[in-house]
Amino acid sequence: MKFQLSDDQKSIAEGLKQILEGIVTDDSLKALGKEGVWFHQRAWQALGEAEMLGLGLPEAHGGSGFGMLELCLLLEQVGRTVAPIPALETLVSAALPIAHFGSDAQKARFLPGIAKGETILTAALVDGGSRDPFVPAATAVRDGQGYRVTGSFTNVAFLDRAERVLLAAKTEGGVMVGLLDPKAAGVQVASQRGTNTEPLSQLTLTGALIAADDVLGNATTGAGILSFAVQRTLVGMAAMQYGVARQALIMSARYATERKQFGQPIGMFQAVKQRLGDAYIDVQCMEVTMLQAAFKLDAERDAAADILTAKFWAAEGGQRVLFAAQHIHGGMGFDRDYPLFRYFLKGKHLEFTLGGANETLERLGLLLAAS
Repeated sequence: MKFQLSDDQKSIAEGLKQILEGIVTDDSLKALGKEGVWFHQRAWQALGEAEMLGLGLPEAHGGSGFGMLELCLLLEQVGRTVAPIPALETLVSAALPIAHFGSDAQKARFLPGIAKGETILTAALVDGGSRDPFVPAATAVRDGQGYRVTGSFTNVAFLDRAERVLLAAKTEGGVMVGLLDPKAAGVQVASQRGTNTEPLSQLTLTGALIAADDVLGNATTGAGILSFAVQRTLVGMAAMQYGVARQALIMSARYATERKQFGQPIGMFQAVKQRLGDAYIDVQCMEVTMLQAAFKLDAERDAAADILTAKFWAAEGGQRVLFAAQHIHGGMGFDRDYPLFRYFLKGKHLEFTLGGANETLERLGLLLAAS
């Protein structure tokens, strides 16, 4: 078996790299920071115009018909540039469940706008009452053909721009998955701040109605849809973390050749070489585990263990790489005029979202023991 990208995938990756690195620059991110804005409108628009936002969507609804692996190529570049855009939330966590399980009306209502960059969705996958994203604590009660949901969800990104929020709640006979209108009655929103300073939201729902035409999965099908969404979100996070860590490693290697101490580049010292070598191994492990999980998902094979393995490497390996990058850069790594700090903070945010290394390893161990 060849573990390398096809020509089409290489072209997609190169196109994405050119678009994002040409627009999401250090200067542009500093300008957004001064404005207090966490959304790179130009980058999102450019991806839409280049037909990259529809990579994982059906051709019948304006997409390109590719799979999770191609979306990972996109998310890798988002991580590489630390672009503040809702690629993971909209294109993976919300759009993919709609594309695979939504009604014809739901697909027609949301997917074409997502492909064009006109519609933004998000997902509330961190249930405030449950440590396990596959097992919601929020509750849903039938109300006519819809559901009324009560519960709390945290770390919801891009809520201020989202038309709908994908979420799950336990209900009689199983799990319900629906698309919540964030402006609906019974929805309270509180501001939060991510480790990387990203503005996030906490949703408190008290009988908030998810109407019948916004229900994605009922008590019979909901658990499978939730698993589908969480699994792909975990792989997407691993792809982003790979992009973050790989770029931090490149920056560190470059810095080690330029920074001189005792009359020679610090990269000539054995301790620095070893630190960079270990980081390179971690980055390679992050890449191969992420690609294998994405490949198995696209092949519709059992990927549960591979997904948790990829998430573990993203958390554990990413943490080591980013700590090494900070160590090698010294004080420069903490200087906000130098871009490395964004990678460290973004990596820390991704490390713990939906479970850190220890939690993920425990889940993997339980899965392997059960099998």
